[in-house]
Amino acid sequence: MSNTYSQISIHAVFAVKGRENLIATGWCDDLHKYISGIITGNDAKSLAVGGWKDHVHAFFGLQVTICVADIVGIIKANSSK
Repeated sequence: MSNTYSQISIHAVFAVKGRENLIATGWCDDLHKYISGIITGNDAKSLAVGGWKDHVHAFFGLQVTICVADIVGIIKANSSK
């Protein structure tokens, strides 16, 4: 049997509650770095994290053993604290 290779790339976009402009530009970069760390810490590969005052974009590579909803839930729960 030949080798199998799987590559899953996810572009997740999620908004602040009510789409309010709550992400201040002063700590926006720190938030994106923190989200990147959450992704990396959960066995995924952070490729790019960015966004604006009312939403966040996260582009990451995902293992086939992890559910998309689970990793996005982890990112949202941990980054909102």
